[in-house]
Amino acid sequence: MFILQSILNLPTVGLLTMIIMVIGANPGLAQTEPWTEPEGILWPSPQLPSNLTPLPDPPVSDYLLGGGDRLSIDVFEVPQYSGAYQVPIDGVLSLPLVGGISVAGLTISQASERISQAYNQFLKRPLITIRLINARPLNVVVGGEVKNPGTFTVNLIGGAGDSPGVQHPTLGTALKTAGGITLTADITQVQIRRRRRPDQGGDVVFTVNLQELIQRGDRTLDLSLRDGDTIFVPATATANLNQLRQLALFDFAADVNTGRTVSVVGEVQRPGSYNIIGTATVGGGATGLTGGLPTLTNALQQAGGVKPTADLRQIQIRRFTQGGNEQRFTLDLWALLQEGDVAQDTVLQEGDSIIVPIAVNPSTADLTQIANAQFAPNTISVSVVGEVGNPGQFDVSPNTTLNQALMIAGGFNRDRAQRDALQLIRLNPDGTVTSRPVPVDLAQGVNETGNPILRDNDILVINRNRNTQLADRLSTTFNPAAGALALFSIPARIFGILESLGIINFSGDSQ
Repeated sequence: MFILQSILNLPTVGLLTMIIMVIGANPGLAQTEPWTEPEGILWPSPQLPSNLTPLPDPPVSDYLLGGGDRLSIDVFEVPQYSGAYQVPIDGVLSLPLVGGISVAGLTISQASERISQAYNQFLKRPLITIRLINARPLNVVVGGEVKNPGTFTVNLIGGAGDSPGVQHPTLGTALKTAGGITLTADITQVQIRRRRRPDQGGDVVFTVNLQELIQRGDRTLDLSLRDGDTIFVPATATANLNQLRQLALFDFAADVNTGRTVSVVGEVQRPGSYNIIGTATVGGGATGLTGGLPTLTNALQQAGGVKPTADLRQIQIRRFTQGGNEQRFTLDLWALLQEGDVAQDTVLQEGDSIIVPIAVNPSTADLTQIANAQFAPNTISVSVVGEVGNPGQFDVSPNTTLNQALMIAGGFNRDRAQRDALQLIRLNPDGTVTSRPVPVDLAQGVNETGNPILRDNDILVINRNRNTQLADRLSTTFNPAAGALALFSIPARIFGILESLGIINFSGDSQ
């Protein structure tokens, strides 16, 4: 009541002064209900009564101005001093009447206050309104375990209409801009270094656990960035197979549809370098759809599949961090085949080396399971020559047994074949050739002695029985051309192997 009586007792000039004071303390009111100052009147400086509490200041934005920002500066009721300005690289605005005003590193509220102070010597109670028209992009540095370390420009996210907003890009945005994290990243210890002036205590370092961001869904952990921030993603000491697949699927991980070059050596059909993609594999002049993530089994398939002699329990992955340190870890694909442990089918990254060692004395059960695996070759080549209904070279599935190959070739030639045994010739990975007799029993199941699983380039030789050998010798003696025709029916490569082993000779006789 006392305040109201004081206002009513003021002279006219004092009442008008109170109106100016209220409008100046509330910029929104000044903009929505403008009034025109009568010409020729110089208003005295407003004086607040000691018992009148001023209106609180509006909330202060934490956006700091810098070179590249576009601002709208409105000096109330002085349009000739108002206009749009772009903050120069040095952060100093050149304004009418007052000259250069530095706004770099200030919030919009602080810049408004500084410009008001500059105009205060020329205007009575200047009312300055600053609006951000376009925010400058932020420059950040991203290093460590990301695909493309370096310096990046990240745009701020604006709103619509006259309120573009100043939503800052987040840590996740910067990581994606740098190509995404690598599979050697330790996302629990991501560091952000923020530059601050010495009077503010100097630089500050934040440590962010992005693993908690994913597990808890806490978006507050996805820290907003500021201009000049430096982000460092450290490397893990060891690979955690259970986390690698999850790491590859994060929003800020490297795109799985981007090709990555890996090398595959050891017990595979076609060792070499291949470009592996999440939805397809490309390499060796062929393209095949595999689907899903770019994993170990994708690479093995692209390399032609594993050989039966592969040791699936000791497959090695050799991987380098962005800092040049080597990581090695062992994968057990038997755990994938027998227990469904999908973590063993790890996701690959650029530059990985896959080493498939040779197994020592693999069992028949192991050979059978390898031959039926997804990452086995689609087909192997087997040759069947001699006394069968349809001799030749055949592409068969990798789990084909000796008895099955014999049936594919038409079975024994009833009158001419030696039916109780045949010769198995094997080209070994070390370059040697072995030959051994195998007793034939079509009723046998899979076993290494009598009905083994065949390997790529195996040769089955079905010999002639004694009566046929005698008859053929007589026929060759009186008709040499008949023996020559029999030899020409054998592929040249197989003929050379059989001749070197002494199984056949130019006379057409077999051992």
